[in-house]
Amino acid sequence: MDNKAKVIYKRGTSELKQDTHRAAELTFSFNNCPPDEEDKKEGLLRELLGKCGRKLFIEHNFHCDLGYNIEVGENFYAGFNFTVLDMAKVNIGNNCMIGPNVGIYTAGHSIQPAGRTKEGYAIPITIGNDVWIGGSSTILAGVTIGDNAIVAAGSVVTKDVPANTIAAGNPAKHIKHIE
Repeated sequence: MDNKAKVIYKRGTSELKQDTHRAAELTFSFNNCPPDEEDKKEGLLRELLGKCGRKLFIEHNFHCDLGYNIEVGENFYAGFNFTVLDMAKVNIGNNCMIGPNVGIYTAGHSIQPAGRTKEGYAIPITIGNDVWIGGSSTILAGVTIGDNAIVAAGSVVTKDVPANTIAAGNPAKHIKHIE
C-alpha cells in the first residue's frame, strides 16, 4: 500500500468497537501500573503495539485508537501524555525520541457535516530513524519525517519534513539543514 493511501473506516461497527475496547483496556492497565513495574508496563506495550524493537519506553498517560497499527523500532522513547490516533499505520524508526504532550494523528473527517458521524478516514504517517520530536508537537495525517530530522517543540507538522533538517512553527517549516 502506498504510504499516503487513505484508509476509510465506518464508525460504530462491532469490529471497530472491539478493537478500540482492546486498546482502551491495555492502555488503562499500562497507565495505571505503579512506576516500579517497568517489566509489566513494557509487556503491556508489546501486547498492544503492532511491532516493537528492543529498548521500548513510553511514559504514562499514553493513548491510542487501536495500538496494532503502531510500529516502533529499536531504542524508542516517548514522554508523558503521548497520543497516537492510529486508524492507519504509524511507522516510527530506530533511535527516536518523542517529547511530552506530542500527538500523532492519522485520522481525518469529512468536510460535509452529514458524513462526519458515519465514517472517517486516516492516512499513514512515517517517521524515519534518529528523529527527535519536541514536546507539544502535532504530526498530522499523511506526513513523512525523514531520517535524522528534528521537529522543534510546539510545531504543527502538516507537510513532509525532509531528512537531515530542522522544522519548526505552525505550520512547521524548514529552518535549518543538519550537517
